[in-house]
Amino acid sequence: MIKDPIVEEIRQHRRAHAAEHENDLGRIVQALRKRERESDRPVLNPGPKKLLLPIER
Repeated sequence: MIKDPIVEEIRQHRRAHAAEHENDLGRIVQALRKRERESDRPVLNPGPKKLLLPIER
């Protein structure tokens, strides 16, 4: 498998962020949501997904 330096850098940041929150998924999500709220960037919400139902014959 080829090692991609960009993927490795992202994984390194992810591991550091997880360690900062003691690998507690609830705390990680809470921190990410806080960061999202405090950001100046627009947050897109595509809404609910439409279910594709089988065609009745």
